[in-house]
Amino acid sequence: MPNEDYIYFGDLSNSPYGQKSKQQLLDITSYIFNYFASRDVKAVVMACNTTSANVYEEYKNSFDYKIYPIIQTCAKVISDFSISRLGVFATSATISSGAYKKEINKYNKNIEVFEMACPNWVQIVEENTQDDEKSIECIKERLDLMLENKPDKIILGCTHYPFLSNVLTKFVPSEMFIDPSVFFAEYIKSDLEKLDLLNTSGGHEEFLVSANPKEFKKAAEMFYQLEDVPELVVLNK
Repeated sequence: MPNEDYIYFGDLSNSPYGQKSKQQLLDITSYIFNYFASRDVKAVVMACNTTSANVYEEYKNSFDYKIYPIIQTCAKVISDFSISRLGVFATSATISSGAYKKEINKYNKNIEVFEMACPNWVQIVEENTQDDEKSIECIKERLDLMLENKPDKIILGCTHYPFLSNVLTKFVPSEMFIDPSVFFAEYIKSDLEKLDLLNTSGGHEEFLVSANPKEFKKAAEMFYQLEDVPELVVLNK
């Protein structure tokens, strides 16, 4: 969707979210949603699996804009796959919520879902240490445990986890893994078209972070080239 105008907010002052309680996540995300409301956005993408699992139901009807949560949206698509056993790698907070299992089985009760927390994986990606021997051992240990369930597919249920694909595919074919972001983007585009909300001109990008803007710009190079250092914005509840 190159013609959309984007406001990206990275909450570095509170990340990582994966080990936080549901109440902490509700408190943290409330001011982000309110900020987007003040910017008069037409839609908000909850690209974070942890917040989609823990706060979407609480806030889904609280704002005038459309909210797209990654778990609930992708579950509709994945539930149509011709599989009977599905693995899910995610953060501890996402796994504790049981969101993937609940949402998948809402649409297809015949898929058996095996959820597993990978608490160290986000740090591995953030520190770019995925090729270190200890990191590879950590990743393989979780993968071996998951494979005991004989899954047909495994969801990489955290935005960080696809960046570990080079390690994971050393041991299992790439076809085993599902990156939800691909289906997520396709669904959002289709839905905006149906709602006649898709921009035909535009393309402005604005990047905001709540801490460490220079560090964020450098870390972001693994997935996107930012022209400028993001603006530092401290949001109040």
